[in-house]
Amino acid sequence: MTADPSVLITGASAGIGAMYADRFARRGHSLVLVARDRDRMEAIAERLRREAGVTVDILPADLTNSAELAQVEARWRDDEHIGILVNNAGASVAGSFADQSPDDLAALISLNTTALTRLASAVTPRFVQAGKGAIINIGSVVGLAPEFGLAVYGATKAFVLFLTQGLHLELGPKGIYAQAVLPSATRTEIWARSGRDVNTLPAVMEVDELVDAALVGYDRRETVTIPPLPDAEQWSTFDAARLAMLPNFMQAHAAERYRNAA
Repeated sequence: MTADPSVLITGASAGIGAMYADRFARRGHSLVLVARDRDRMEAIAERLRREAGVTVDILPADLTNSAELAQVEARWRDDEHIGILVNNAGASVAGSFADQSPDDLAALISLNTTALTRLASAVTPRFVQAGKGAIINIGSVVGLAPEFGLAVYGATKAFVLFLTQGLHLELGPKGIYAQAVLPSATRTEIWARSGRDVNTLPAVMEVDELVDAALVGYDRRETVTIPPLPDAEQWSTFDAARLAMLPNFMQAHAAERYRNAA
């Protein structure tokens, strides 16, 4: 793995993924861009080669297709120059849970959780052997807020947060950095694709501001980065409350409040 490792970015044809490509290219990193839209990636690659002077490869793939996902896994697993993964590809589904079809939900879960996990898993042995590497997983504040009403999308993003925290605990001591980035509403194409007008939302962050803030968290080696959260102590308090419960989870008997119910 080189001093400035290459970065593999999924969902790289637009929005957050494209902005990560821009920012990492301007830091001097070569790129491998993964998305379904070859033409858009070609345009991004041509611009970044010209403006940043870096190598940019494109790898068109639908990550819900097992064969195409396997091709990306193979490139990621075998290319020792790639040292950073930005697991950004994701989707939502229009409507409420009662309106969403099982097939749509299966595709959503496949992209937001299965593909993300397989890509992280594919490279972990190589990272462990090298004693370094970085995995950036793009989650969402929705994963902390069922009140937002996006039940399955939010559940996939809760998975992303939990997985990243688990990777931090397991792989951090081996030299591997894992970061969960939790955006709030951001001006990307995910809204139109899920049937919502982004302009009707009360507060929307621009993509460049979101990625720049996420990279500040990356440079600080934060495990969880929440760009829209004004007071970092709120997250610290939340996490401390969770940790305070841990000893009480390990009990041989039900709590007194359940055993003596009227």
